[in-house]
Amino acid sequence: MTARGALRLSEKDNVATLLEDAAPGTGVLIHLGKETGTVNARESIPFGFKIAVTDIARGAAIIKYGEPIGIASRDIKKGEMVHIHNLEGARGRGDLTKGDVK
Repeated sequence: MTARGALRLSEKDNVATLLEDAAPGTGVLIHLGKETGTVNARESIPFGFKIAVTDIARGAAIIKYGEPIGIASRDIKKGEMVHIHNLEGARGRGDLTKGDVK
């Protein structure tokens, strides 16, 4: 089964936002402009949540809108949901400077 899809807003993004719920094992069409690719959901991911479109190492930046939105708090596999359980916010933190998040 293939889900309707998810939007990836920049070529730099390592996550995409789901346009509908995805069940484990569902192929999710990832749209970036006129290009599409497919990522298999590794778990149940609700509408509006992020799916990893590549493997993301612990400590690496989570990129959405072409900009870092946080840091992976653990290794994230392609197809996993990206949310507060594996993403640490990087904005508005006094202990990080802009150059700390890449």
